[in-house]
Amino acid sequence: MAEIIPLHREKKAGENKPVAEVQPLWREALGRSLRTTRAEQGERLVDIADRAGISPQYLSEIERGRKEPSSEMIEAVAGALGTDLAGVLGRIASDLHRARPAAAGPVLLLQAA
Repeated sequence: MAEIIPLHREKKAGENKPVAEVQPLWREALGRSLRTTRAEQGERLVDIADRAGISPQYLSEIERGRKEPSSEMIEAVAGALGTDLAGVLGRIASDLHRARPAAAGPVLLLQAA
């Protein structure tokens, strides 16, 4: 499993802002987006899973950011939610952009041996 470690950047004179925060993983952002969309529609997890042709347990794992589904699986869930892949990706991009700290610096991704 990979670990994301923020790289330190030099502070400018008089700057007291903390060093960049760790950004969420793609699968976590995807899961939050799908869960939020489902909740906004008042849909139950089992109903969306049934329409997408997957188990409720698997959809739950996707929504919790535990699984990294294929693009085909994301498209199936998006379709079950009445949207498409572009809609899901647009929402994720928007959410990540809003959550991004203004002074975020580069991050280092370390792969566990």
